Amino acid sequence: MQKDLTLIIITFAAVALSAVVDRKWTAKGIVNGLQMLFNLLPQFLLLVIFVSVFLTLVPPDDLVNFLGQSLTSVGFIAAAFIGSVALIPGPIAYPLVGMLYQRGVPVTVLAVFITTLTMVGIFTFPIEKEYLGLRIAILRNVLSFFGALLIGFVVGGLL
Repeated sequence: MQKDLTLIIITFAAVALSAVVDRKWTAKGIVNGLQMLFNLLPQFLLLVIFVSVFLTLVPPDDLVNFLGQSLTSVGFIAAAFIGSVALIPGPIAYPLVGMLYQRGVPVTVLAVFITTLTMVGIFTFPIEKEYLGLRIAILRNVLSFFGALLIGFVVGGLL
């Protein structure tokens, strides 16, 4: 809570300083930012709905059973694909992964799961395609997916 308040104060101070330096430029920046926010809002709300439905339909106990309580290639690949599709925000993902860890899911599987969960976005692909272009959106997701697999292998090798 304290960190949020600090960030809000810093943001308002930066905007105030910017307004002192160049009032027109600051106003233009605020208007552009609000326009971007309102353009992204419908897509973001749709994403939140998809994530909520996923978390409702797939309870954590089912994830534990599916990912396995021992390190298998099936659990490893399943974690990569589930994480790629789910795209759960960090504040929800980290406690979920902590709960999965406490229930015996291997750290290697969880490393792949959390990495794909936060970096690969099947649901966000249309937004990325619109703002980054098709080629960059595909490249970013493919590299993130293989990067997540690499992270899983490295974590597995270290443990």
